[in-house]
Amino acid sequence: MGPVVLASQLAAGIGVIAGAMIVKNAMEHTGMNPMSTWDRPRCATCNGTGRVTCLCSRWSDGDTGCRTCSGSGRMACRSCGGSGTGRPLPVQISVRNNRPPPYS
Repeated sequence: MGPVVLASQLAAGIGVIAGAMIVKNAMEHTGMNPMSTWDRPRCATCNGTGRVTCLCSRWSDGDTGCRTCSGSGRMACRSCGGSGTGRPLPVQISVRNNRPPPYS
């Protein structure tokens, strides 16, 4: 190996290490944490990917898939709608007062 090839490989390696350090620093400063970015936790069903195994792959006999997954074998998660984050559930709580009114 010539000195020019060795120098170019060394420069490429240093560039990769420097790039990794820049990305790590940016992620720490901007908060690329799923909880801080969206203020919502990751979906428990798809683990934040937004995709789950398609039902067609369970009964597949080697064909190309269905329209839902377009042959990829993965479809949008039904729990989060493909967003990867948990969705708040709309809940209505009704409270009854079973106590008699106080005597005056």
